Parts: sequence; structure tokens; C-alpha cells
Amino acid sequence: MPTDCISFRDTHYFSSLICDYLEEKETLQPFYNRFPNLDNFKAQIEEKQQQFSPEFREVLSQSLQTQYNNVAISESTERNINLLKDTKTFTVVTGHQLNLFTGPLYFFYKIMSTINLCNTLKETYPEFNFVPVYWMASEDHDFEEINFFNFRGQKVQWNRQASGAVGELNLDGLDKVYEVFSSQLNTTDNASELKQLFQNAYLKHDTLTEAMHYLVNDLFKEFGLVIVDGNDSNLKRLFIPYMENELLKQSSFTQVSATNEKLSNIDANYKIQVNPRAINLFYIKDGLRERIVEDQGVFKVNNTTISWKTDELKSHLNTHPELFSPNVILRPLYQEVILPNLCYIGGGGELAYWLQLKSNFDQQQVVFPMLLLRNSALLITEKQNAKLDKLKVSVADLFLNQEDLKEKVARRISEIDIDFSQQITHLEDQFKALHKLAEQTDKSFIGAVAAQEQKQINGLKHLEKRLLKAQKRKLSDHINRVVLLQNALFPNQSLQERQMNFSELYLEYGSDFISEVMHQLDPLKGDFSIITL
Repeated sequence: MPTDCISFRDTHYFSSLICDYLEEKETLQPFYNRFPNLDNFKAQIEEKQQQFSPEFREVLSQSLQTQYNNVAISESTERNINLLKDTKTFTVVTGHQLNLFTGPLYFFYKIMSTINLCNTLKETYPEFNFVPVYWMASEDHDFEEINFFNFRGQKVQWNRQASGAVGELNLDGLDKVYEVFSSQLNTTDNASELKQLFQNAYLKHDTLTEAMHYLVNDLFKEFGLVIVDGNDSNLKRLFIPYMENELLKQSSFTQVSATNEKLSNIDANYKIQVNPRAINLFYIKDGLRERIVEDQGVFKVNNTTISWKTDELKSHLNTHPELFSPNVILRPLYQEVILPNLCYIGGGGELAYWLQLKSNFDQQQVVFPMLLLRNSALLITEKQNAKLDKLKVSVADLFLNQEDLKEKVARRISEIDIDFSQQITHLEDQFKALHKLAEQTDKSFIGAVAAQEQKQINGLKHLEKRLLKAQKRKLSDHINRVVLLQNALFPNQSLQERQMNFSELYLEYGSDFISEVMHQLDPLKGDFSIITL
């Protein structure tokens, strides 16, 4: 299983903000704590060790044992949960929504990156323990983002009415989804395992949180992965002081707003991912998930009749912290308060909004974690590689916009040179003499000479385009085969990892594909991987 790579910037699929972060641009350094290289982890360990208390460790370990009560826990995962009580144990975390059947393939790359980094850290710092954690986004509410997965170019979708936190949804209707999905599978052993996996997860549990917990645990338990559900009363109790601060002082809004302005001033191309609200907490209860707002000293749950005065709110928070839910601004803080975490691993969009949050962490006196871009990969078969060689196209070429790819291929294989750059340069040299002549004789002709020059250059460019178009028609068979290959590897003109579901790989390779692909990924390499299966 050979591996090649391409820089994230050269893929053209990652934002300038993320590419600048990976290149450690000096202007971005105030927005993170330490860059994720092996040497820097030592200082991160020391800083987190000083802050994270043994009491929090005990609560964390007990809560996780409760969350795993009805799950077939592996020895390695159970050992990791117990190790969290040890002051020399730290976590590496990735998080993701509860996408149906895990959603896009990059979900796997997130977890693979997390497991691999823990293994690398253990080799480098053997006196410490490192636990890979998957944080379930069970309190999210956007059902439309998670209710489907793609299989062989078709959407497999769960259609139902939904409200409130998605993790609390019952699994009504997933028997119909199973029928649709299983009807598209063959009769191989791998297909039977895949069907059983879906059935066990979604047809034998009561809620989406339980189903996702089972599914991810079954896929990754041999690697010691620990799954955390933040929607937990005991864990939220540890976060009460920070939620009270958010409700009464609303400092997150001030801090994050100021950071957003600073980022925008550095580079107008930096996209602000999230904007804070005055209060960055939801209220969740019985299918309800609504924002908490303040109006003249009275706190209300938006779109309901629920309200409290300040003392009533503080009392309710201390009695029922599980009913208060951090939004995207506050959830990272919650995670870092309750976990002895060193590093968060996420996609480009996630890291972009984490870069907006450091000042708020500083204000709350919580250690800001290292931020590591998850591994990305393009999986390509030996047969597809052979086709590329035959077509004289590189894998890097396939990352191009499709029209640019067609043009590049046409120019490369054309027997005629359709590049008029030399002619244009020659023309520009000739007009330099005419410009001098106009200046020496009648300066009123300078504009006319410039206009004539531009007209002739435009004419050459137009002729070049017409010839290239004609060559594309002549070489259409070759170009079409390149396009078909690009479409297969970049479905919907997007990265494979953002479209494909793991089930297609499981059908072909079985569960072994997880360890085989994971073996090829280096979380600290900092490049986009191209893996030949």
C-alpha cells in the first residue's frame, strides 16, 4: 500500500487561513498556543498537568464507565478509561456529528489521526499515557446535516421529523433505511458483516447517541478509542462555573468578537467561521433545543414561555446542569475543562473556528490545546494508477478544476504547440519601439499605439483559445478518459473523503482497511496523502 503526498496548499481545497497556519505564518501565532510538533508537546503536557485536578479525573473516569455500561468494552478501552485517573495520562481529541453510518470518509481519518498521534506521543514520551478520544456531538440539532450517507454516488437518507438534540432522537424509520441500503449490497461475507453492523447499531438501540456509540466502538475498540458523550449531568456539573460566567458576564461575546476583527484585519480572505452570541448556551429538554437570551435582567428560552430571574437561573443551573448546552463557541471550552487534553484534531473548518477562540480561553484561564489538521487522503487503486500512467496524467493533475485539467491534458498531448506566449512576448517587444517612436514624434499617438498593441495581443489569445478548443475536440477520446477517472476519484468535483462512505471500502477490503489505511497515515506529516490500495 504505497503512499505519496501533495501539499495542502497545492490541492486548492484548503483555505488560505489553514494553509498559512500550517506554514506557521507569524501573523497567526497570537491565535494559538503551540504549534503541533513533537517537541512542543512536552510544554503542553506540563501546562495541562498543572491545571487539571485529580478530582476532575475521578469524575471523568466514573462518568465514562457509566456511559459504557451497556457497551461491549474492549480491554484496551477499559484500560484507557481507568488510566484517566492517573495524573500522567492525557488525551488527544477529535469530535464529529452523529452522521448516519458515520457519514463521509473523513470521519475515519479524524479518528485514525487521533489514534496514531497517541501512539507517536507514547513512543516519544514513554513516561506518560495518551488516550485517543472521540467526542460525540450528541447535542447538535441540525438533523439535515447528519441524516444521510452516500453509497456509490447515491444518497441513502433517513427521512423523519426531528427537533431538539439529535442524540436524543429515537430510531424510528431506520428499518426502512436498512432495507434500502441492504438491497444494494451483494452476498459476500463483507456485505453480510456490513449489514450486521448497521442492524446492530440502528435497529437494536433506542437513541441516535446509543447507536453511534455502539457503531464507533465496534469499529475502533481494538485501538483503545474512548468515546465521550458530553451530554452528561456529572460532566456538566464540572462546567457550572463557566456556564454561570457565560450567563452573567457574557465575556465570550466580547473576546471572540475582538478576535474575529483581528483575523479579518490580517487578511480579508480569512473567512470567519462562527460569530458569537451574547449568550452562547442552549436549553435542551424533551425535544427542545433553544437559545437562552437575556432581556432587561430576565433570562428567557427563545420561542418558549420559560424564563428566570438571575437568582432563579443560578439555582436552576446548579440543580440541572444537564439542561444547559454549550453552542459552537462554548463547546470547545467545555471539552477542555473536563478532559486532560493536549491536542484537538479537526478539519480545516473546525481549526478555523478554534483559532477564533484562544482569547476566550485565556480570559477563562483554561489551557488552549494544540490544533492539528486531521489527515486527509485520496485512496486510489492500482488499476486506476495504471490508467493514469497510460494517459500520462499525474495524481496531482486530478486536483485541478476540471476545465483546467482538460486544457492541461490537451496541451500536453497535442502534437502542435498551442502556446502563443512567445509570440505575445515578441509582439510586445515590437511595440516597445513604436511606443518610443510615438513619444519622440507625437505623444497624442501613445494611446493609439497602446490600443493597437492590446488589440493584437487579444487577437492572439483568441486564436490560441480557438486552436485549443479544436485540439480538445480532436483529442476528446483521451480527454474524456481522463475526466472519467477524475470523476471517479473526485465525486461531484469534490474531495473523495467528503463524499464517500466507509461502506464502499468495507465491501471491498473488509474491516482490515482501517488498520491498513491507518498504517499509511502520519498525523504530523502535514501533507495530503495519496494512498494506493
